[in-house]
Amino acid sequence: MITRFALFEGSIKTGKTDAFRKAVIDRLVPLWRQFPGAEDVRVMFSDDRDAGAPEFPLILAVTYPDIATMTAALDSPARHQSKALTGEITGEFFEGRIHHHVTQANIYP
Repeated sequence: MITRFALFEGSIKTGKTDAFRKAVIDRLVPLWRQFPGAEDVRVMFSDDRDAGAPEFPLILAVTYPDIATMTAALDSPARHQSKALTGEITGEFFEGRIHHHVTQANIYP
């Protein structure tokens, strides 16, 4: 199992936090849930951080069974739609950059 993270590093424009979160939940989450083969979609909004730590107002984590499934999902119509919509939403509410990391998920209950 692998997880692809989208780390939104930066800040939300002043006074826009609630509107940003609503736009993500109402407009992006439905598309992210359509990624073919996605087993789990987690959307995490930051409420606090250590002093001096970089700001990540949003972290998206999508889990797939394997790299091949993730690669197919990244070329899907839902992904292309979400990428365009993410650009619109971040342009309106977010100042910073988005970077992605693919990790192997190891679970130890």
